[in-house]
Amino acid sequence: MTTLLTGLLIFFGIHSMSVIALPLRNRLAAKSALAWKGFYSIASVLGIALIVMGYGELKTSPIILYSTPFWMHYVSAALLLPVFVFFLASLLPGRIQSTLKNPLLISTKTWALAHLLVNGALADVILFGSFLLWAVAVRVSLKNREPRQYPRAPLSPANDAIVVVAGLALYAVTILWLHEWLFGVPVIV
Repeated sequence: MTTLLTGLLIFFGIHSMSVIALPLRNRLAAKSALAWKGFYSIASVLGIALIVMGYGELKTSPIILYSTPFWMHYVSAALLLPVFVFFLASLLPGRIQSTLKNPLLISTKTWALAHLLVNGALADVILFGSFLLWAVAVRVSLKNREPRQYPRAPLSPANDAIVVVAGLALYAVTILWLHEWLFGVPVIV
C-alpha cells in the first residue's frame, strides 16, 4: 500500500501546487519555465509509475470493501460515455468547453465515480476515490483564484464536432478492446 500512497502523494502533490502553494508555483515557473515544466513532468511520470505499481500490488490480494449488483456495470458504462468527449473538450475550445468551464475536471470526476460504482476493493477505493476528491478540491479552489492563461487551439465551431466524434470513437475503442488489453478487465461482460 505504501507504493500506491507514495505515488498518489507525488502525483497529486505536483498537480495541487496551484491549490496549496500558488505563490511558490508561480515563483518556480517564473525563474525558469522550462525547468518547472521538466520537474512537473518528471514528478508526474514518477507518480504515475508508483501508482500503477502500487495498485497492481494491492490487486494481487484484494480486500473487498463492497460489491455492487452486476447491472451497475451498465450504469458505469453509460456514465463513462461523455468522459472522452469532456476530456477532449478541455483541449479544443468550443461551446462544450465554454459551457462546462472545466471539462477536464468534470471528466475526471465522472471517470472516478463510474469506477467507484463497480470496483469495491480497497485499492480501487483508494485510487478512484483519490482522483474524485482531488478533482472536487481543485474545482473548489478555482472559484478562489484567477484562471491561468495558456496557449490553446483556436476557437472554432468545428471543434465541438471533432470533440464529440473523436470522444465517442475513443469510448468505443476503450469499451470494446483497449480497457481489457491495458488492464485485463473487460468493460462489458
